[in-house]
Amino acid sequence: MRASVVILFVVLYNSTGRSCLSQEPSLQPGDTFNLSGQFSAWINLNYKNSLPVISGGRYIPSVYYGIRPSGKKLLDFEASANVYGSFAFHPFDTASADGILKPYRLWMRYSSDQFEMRLGLQKINFGSASLLRPLMWFDQMDPRDPLHLTDGVWGLLARYYFLNNANVWLWGLYGNHDPRAWELIPTNKRIPEFGGRIQIPVPHGEAALSYHHRIGDNRGMIMFNNYLEKIPEDRFGFDARWDLGTGFWLEGSWTRKRINIGTLTNQEIFNAGIDYTFQLGKGLYSAYEHLLLSYDQKAFGFANRISFSLLTFSYPIGLFDKLSSIVYFNWTNKTLYNFVTWQKQFDNLMLYLMGYWNPDAYELPAQTGSENMFSGKGIQIMFVFNH
Repeated sequence: MRASVVILFVVLYNSTGRSCLSQEPSLQPGDTFNLSGQFSAWINLNYKNSLPVISGGRYIPSVYYGIRPSGKKLLDFEASANVYGSFAFHPFDTASADGILKPYRLWMRYSSDQFEMRLGLQKINFGSASLLRPLMWFDQMDPRDPLHLTDGVWGLLARYYFLNNANVWLWGLYGNHDPRAWELIPTNKRIPEFGGRIQIPVPHGEAALSYHHRIGDNRGMIMFNNYLEKIPEDRFGFDARWDLGTGFWLEGSWTRKRINIGTLTNQEIFNAGIDYTFQLGKGLYSAYEHLLLSYDQKAFGFANRISFSLLTFSYPIGLFDKLSSIVYFNWTNKTLYNFVTWQKQFDNLMLYLMGYWNPDAYELPAQTGSENMFSGKGIQIMFVFNH
């Protein structure tokens, strides 16, 4: 079914794109149409990697259409694709290529002053933490990625905003299988997921409680001796953030399997952080976070815990340049990870120069897919063009 959706999306997008280039669509007063895209290309050099040169490109074309039937009501649609390819090689020895074409966003939404409902492939994220996020339940954003890209989830999301800035979220998901961020066990895509969130204002900030229920499916996972098609799972989250001259936040998540599956029966993740902008030059932004992660057969046993700290800085150099850095420290294994990024903007073109100095064994939490690229020492150059 997903393959059919991809093919249909590409056909529709190509036909729409050609017609848009030939003539402007007929718009009613108040309607909005936008055809845009983002192209990025990069090369990564890491002499210790088995394939020391990795290059790639990505194009995300996007179509948006918004209709205003009356007053402040809005009915809008967005469709975008993720077209990705990479080529890695060891000079005069080995080469490897990879590519993918899939929907990136594909949703429709109805919204008014205080209410919105969105259906389709969409991004759902929330929480107070900055970079090490326990409530990264439905996205997989990498703090080092300057584009903040993440796959979406298929589902229905409804949100209501009260006049005192409190808000209520309800969602239902269906057809999602692959593990997301902190998940180690895939989801049974034939059984719906559901959950919700309540966020309220508190003195000098806001606080929220979140809940999610899904059915896991560990069939085919070699770490298990007993394969189960249905593993009921409940996930509870809390987060709060205060602005007291400096920003301060707490965030946590507890995931509980209703079936005993050993060490992975319970998962606890807690984060505390602080950020502040020093009045140095144009303003030096800094943030510190500490994260505790544990997998336990017994809830809150903390028998298999990992502890991480993160320190990040960001400083604008002129109007179009910015220098930033992220340093991770794994207190459990006593390992240090370092990332430095310089970015420069030329109208619609962005240039990123990134350097990293990390252990050969890459063990950052909830950051899958980049182990081989960012292990050891290396540099990456990325060009991004938005139109």
